[in-house]
Formats: sequence, structure tokens, C-alpha cells
Amino acid sequence: MTIRVVLADDEGMIRAGLRMLLDYQPDIEVVGEASDGAEAVSVVLRTRPDVLLIDIRMPRVDGIEATRRIIEELPATRIIVLTTFDEDSYVTGALRAGASGFLLKVSPPEQLLDAVRTVADGRGLLDPAVTLRVIQSLATAPQHDPAHASRLGELTDRETDVLRLVARGLSNAEIAAELYLREATVKTYLSRMLMKLGLRDRVQAVAFAYESGLVRPGSH
Repeated sequence: MTIRVVLADDEGMIRAGLRMLLDYQPDIEVVGEASDGAEAVSVVLRTRPDVLLIDIRMPRVDGIEATRRIIEELPATRIIVLTTFDEDSYVTGALRAGASGFLLKVSPPEQLLDAVRTVADGRGLLDPAVTLRVIQSLATAPQHDPAHASRLGELTDRETDVLRLVARGLSNAEIAAELYLREATVKTYLSRMLMKLGLRDRVQAVAFAYESGLVRPGSH
């Protein structure tokens, strides 16, 4: 199945480079481009792609607001935010808006391709170089949501343990080692936890864990 992608960046050269890379792949097709956030929303609503690659800093409407508007209209759209090292606050804002992945603009081509395929497959993705920074940013400025906290009661103890470790940035293999479980069992708990909480992926789970108060700054 072909993965349909829209590109949103205010720099034409970047869009051209991304299009060249993506269109060369037999399983990926670029179906639209946008030069600002407002245009990105329009193009996505018209073309209904599987994945949107979007820059954060753009004219008229930035990537965070565009992400929020798109997720409100088309919640199944998978959005990868392209970021730089100095944009931690933007990244956490995009996460809360509904982005499924975060990737540094300097990432190698193979990492970008893997990111597109990963989020198109329904999984969330954080660039390893920004994962810890995103988690630290959430931890230092948590926005406690009582509604989120009440939903924690829907989880079993094991599902809660998995959520807590996901929020600490651990991989499935690391969670399995921590809880003395098989990795396949961790995946099962993760899937059940996401379904019960109405979350799409582990990226959203990280934000939920901090906003619910399950994980607090300095907790381990």
C-alpha cells in the first residue's frame, strides 16, 4: 500500500529535497505541498494524506496551530513535526496538539523514511536526539488535568506500570527488562493501555502521564 504524504515548510528548497527523497521510494507518494500552516490545513483537508511532514515555524499559522486544526478535523492523520534543537517548547506544544512524531531537520534520509513508515503504521515516534528533551520539558512544566487523573483508574496495575515507564522514555525491551516480562507481553499491555485511555501512540502516552500527574518532575 502506498503511503500518501503532504509536505509543509516555508522554504521551497527543503520541500523540493523532501519531495525528491520521498517520491523516489516505491511505497511513498507526495500528494501535496504547503508553504505555511494555513495552506497546510487546506491541503490536508483536500488530499487526506496518511502522513503530514510539517515545520514548526511558518508564516500566518505555525505548525502547532496547524496540527491542532488538522487533528480536530481529521483525527486519523499522522503528523511528523520537523524541529531543531532550540525548539523544546514548540515540540511539547505540538505533542499536546496531537502530533505523532518529532524529527530533527538534520536527521539522515534513512531516518526520515523510517519515521514516515513508522507513523503511517500507527506507531508514534520521537527522534532519539529529542526524546529526553521532550520528556524533561514536560516534567518541568506539567499541566495537571484532573480529568486525565480520573482516567488512570481504568488501568490495571501492570498497565499503569507500563505507562509510567513509557513516560520515562524506556523502549519496549527496556520496559520488559524492568518488569521481568517478555517484550511481546509489554506490547500487549501497551496496546490495552492506549485503547483504554483513547490514545493513539506512546508519544501521546508520554504527555498523558505527565498531565495526569502519574509521573512528576524528578520521579523514577
